[in-house]
Amino acid sequence: MSSSNRVCIRSDAIPAPRFRYSPCVQIGPVVQVSGMVALDAATGQLATGGPGAETALILANLQKALPDYDVTLDDLLIARIFTTRFDAFADINAAWEAVFTAATTPPARTTVGVSALPLGATVEIEFSFVQS
Repeated sequence: MSSSNRVCIRSDAIPAPRFRYSPCVQIGPVVQVSGMVALDAATGQLATGGPGAETALILANLQKALPDYDVTLDDLLIARIFTTRFDAFADINAAWEAVFTAATTPPARTTVGVSALPLGATVEIEFSFVQS
């Protein structure tokens, strides 16, 4: 597949990237969303309240961008969660389960403990979708 099939997608519903990268790239039916930290769309500031609050805002921001990315949560193949606060995994998981309820089929998921994240965040999540 040539690079001419690669499309960078932006969404005005979420904060613009602070660094040079594509927030979302599509090649064929695969839609890859770069790692997201919990930036408030109105202020551009990192959310306060710890890992659970950050996770909730990341998932809310993702849901706002989904129409622009032309995917739904049902198209979500895997999410990769990175956290500096593995001791707060229960809070991260509670925010996750508020979105992916028992009535839905959740995507595959990986969670990795790391020593640091951009902008002092405690959680960063990247998402891989396959359009149906």
